Amino acid sequence: MIHPDTTEYNERQQMPEDRAICEALAQAISDGLPEAENRIWHAHPVWFLDGNPVAGYSKLKSCVRLLFWSGQSFDEPGLAKEGSFKAAEARYTSVDQVDTQILQRWLAKAREIQWDYKNIAKRKGELKRLK
Repeated sequence: MIHPDTTEYNERQQMPEDRAICEALAQAISDGLPEAENRIWHAHPVWFLDGNPVAGYSKLKSCVRLLFWSGQSFDEPGLAKEGSFKAAEARYTSVDQVDTQILQRWLAKAREIQWDYKNIAKRKGELKRLK
């Protein structure tokens, strides 16, 4: 289910194309991970499985970035390394670029392949694989 705060985040996007991308991503992620908890985390929509962040998106200056916290382990084309942990991203400038079939494959992997971000602070920055 899409949380009302996520809907509000999407509606706040100034450019209609950015709003359309956010709405498409929110619907696809909610459809692909119906058991996930959706909420705003660090000012952006994020979906969690058992308290662990797995997918989310944010509006950047020139695009909307879709992030998978464990995405580097998916071994999937179309995802680029992001940051110093295991995250990977895809960037969109048009809603036509959101391929829901590919996105559903990535979401299935987000469920299957998880690194433990929930406890990263407790482990002083060390990530352990959950699944």
